[in-house]
Amino acid sequence: MTRPMSLRVQLLVLQVSIVLVTVVTAGVASSWFQERELREAYKNRMVSVAESIASMPAILDAYETENPAETIQPIAEVIRQASNVTYVVVTDADGIRYSHPTESRIGKRVSTDPSIPLSGEMYVGTQTGTLGESWRVKVPVFDGDEVIGTVSVGMLESMLDEALVADTLQLVIVLAIAAGLGVLGSAWATRVIRRRIYSLEPDEIAALLETRDAMLHGIREGIVAVDDKQRIVLINDEARRLLDLDGEHYVGRAASDVLEPAVFDLVDEGDVDERLILAGHRVLIAHSDRVSVPSGPTASVLILRDHTHLHEMLRELEGVQSLAEGLRAQAHEFSNQLHVISGLIELGHADEAVAIIERTNGGGTLNGDGAHPGIVDLEVSALLISLDARARERAIALAIDPQSSLRDLSSDLETRIDVLTVVANLIENALDACELGGTVAVSIRDDHGYVVVVRDDGPGIPDDLAQHVFDAGVSTKTSANGRRGIGLALVRRIARRRRGDVTVVSEPGSGSTFTAVLADVHARPTERAL
Repeated sequence: MTRPMSLRVQLLVLQVSIVLVTVVTAGVASSWFQERELREAYKNRMVSVAESIASMPAILDAYETENPAETIQPIAEVIRQASNVTYVVVTDADGIRYSHPTESRIGKRVSTDPSIPLSGEMYVGTQTGTLGESWRVKVPVFDGDEVIGTVSVGMLESMLDEALVADTLQLVIVLAIAAGLGVLGSAWATRVIRRRIYSLEPDEIAALLETRDAMLHGIREGIVAVDDKQRIVLINDEARRLLDLDGEHYVGRAASDVLEPAVFDLVDEGDVDERLILAGHRVLIAHSDRVSVPSGPTASVLILRDHTHLHEMLRELEGVQSLAEGLRAQAHEFSNQLHVISGLIELGHADEAVAIIERTNGGGTLNGDGAHPGIVDLEVSALLISLDARARERAIALAIDPQSSLRDLSSDLETRIDVLTVVANLIENALDACELGGTVAVSIRDDHGYVVVVRDDGPGIPDDLAQHVFDAGVSTKTSANGRRGIGLALVRRIARRRRGDVTVVSEPGSGSTFTAVLADVHARPTERAL
């Protein structure tokens, strides 16, 4: 099997071929133009000589003598030698020569047709005469308006060829030097290119690019690379999905025009540890690193991971733990009540034992009625039970409005997730705001949409934060690693995406009331609570 030609040899052959073709083409064109210029120069010289002889008074006077050749021949020879032409021939109106380089031909008729100059016109062209093929000019000799003869001045074609060859030889030497320099330059350029691509062959480069694309577009993390001029140089499919970017071509565009401010700030900061950010309707784990490569400037690489699935599992785990703790607490409570009832019976106080049983009313919040009879959706009901257990652990009362109503959302999972997200974030935010012995009141309605109202009796929101409480990163609590200030921002994005909104009414020292309104429309892809 024949081994393919290496990239170095291919580059050298291609560049040398281009140089040689260019040089040869330039040489041929230059030679052609040089020949034209040479002929034009000799033509102008011959015309000037012929016209000056035809208008010389001595020549015109000689036509009237008995032997014109006696006067014309010496003048013509002097002018011929001085002007470096092959011949100067002067004739009468019948074509009889009065001058010629070979004196024996004087007095004889010219061998070429003199009709054009005898008609009063100039002739320029190549003809073959007694001296051979020559490039010649013929002009008429006038005596007043009458043509009395002709003057013919010419150069042998062989002399023109010799002059052209001499000039062409110089041109060939120059072009050969240029071609040699071009070949040396090609060899140097080939070496530089090979060094810049780490001496890789085309198939190796193609394999590396294919592998890189497969890796970048196949991994589960989103990757965005930005150069030192804050322009996007790489963005993979997962990053497009996480950032809700369409199939548009983003490479080369300014990062600030493509990325949300929260995402672009990470790129602008440089080296950033893992941080939770809100991008669109997703909560992402992101970190940014400064990188540099030998062949290019420093750049920033942003790595994004979807926090949704991780947080969902954590929330479910927290819910299970809270429910288990609630069950243990209630079991302990029931055990204590059973001991009391047993003791009363043993002491003979049966009526008091029956009264205690009646007060239990069949159990606590974990009975078969769920969180509230009006909350039909199972997952929302389970969430409220879990949050109630968590509230009781903090000695906070979670009061569900008796008028609350929510239908089963199992047929509309996207809406269910949105409602869960809004309810969980607002209640958890209210629980964080309450102190021991506080109360959180919750109302949920699904009349022509979904309205969630959560009221707490905490200290309220400071005036300086009231206008920015829904901005990402803003929180009334101390934050660690940017893990607060996302929940309320996410609630607002969900509400506005569903053509609604969320508002807050707060009085310092009197608590806060959050009202979220979600229109009953088909929602966009799933969003999760933080």
